[in-house]
Parts: sequence; structure tokens; C-alpha cells
Amino acid sequence: MEKSYECPNDKSKDVSLKELRDRLAEFAEVRGWEKYHSPRNLLLALVGEVGELSEIFQWKGEVAKGLPNWSADDKEHLEDELSDVLLYLVQLADVCGLDLGRAALSKILKNARKYPVVVNQKPKSGYN
Repeated sequence: MEKSYECPNDKSKDVSLKELRDRLAEFAEVRGWEKYHSPRNLLLALVGEVGELSEIFQWKGEVAKGLPNWSADDKEHLEDELSDVLLYLVQLADVCGLDLGRAALSKILKNARKYPVVVNQKPKSGYN
């Protein structure tokens, strides 16, 4: 029997990747969908969802942070598509046996080493 899941009303509670992973695994298991969740299939589904996300922004031009000129319906549509992308990404990492949270933190550290903060650097110009 599937647990009843409701969105928490407490917006201050962060949802962990582990919680998402566990809920997705249960969701797929009770429906018998795990057999379809190969890395390849999940990747292709993820790419499709990224395409749907791209369509939302395709003809909007630049969009201000916070989406001040968007309707509630447009924002909800964006939330749905962003969620689809996130959920497929979490599932893909899970079936590949990867810890997505740790991998993301590791990548941030790698980027920090690759792109260190430079203090008091003069702007580069074409004149030396």
C-alpha cells in the first residue's frame, strides 16, 4: 500500500534528496515501474522534461528574478516542469548508485579550486 503524501505546509522545512529518492522509489515500486527505470530510459525522460522546461522560456526574452510579471498559473507550470527535471535527475542518480548530494557538493569544491576568488585584481584591458 502506498503512503499518502501531502506537500508540507511548513515552507521552512527543507526536503532532502534522500526523502525525494525514497518517495520516488516507493512510487515506482507500488506501480511496478522499476523495470522501466534503466539509466538510459531515465536520461531520455530527463531530456524530454528539460525540453518542456525550455519551452516555457523560449519566447519570453529576458525574465526578471522572482518572475514579477508572471501569473500564478505560469509560476505553477514552471514549478511542475522544474520538479519533473529534479525528480528524474534524482532517480537517475539513484539507479546509477550515486549520491547526488555528495556529488554536487564535491563539484562545488572542484569549481572553487578551478575558479578561485581573486582579490584586488585590476580589470583586464587591451592596453598594457
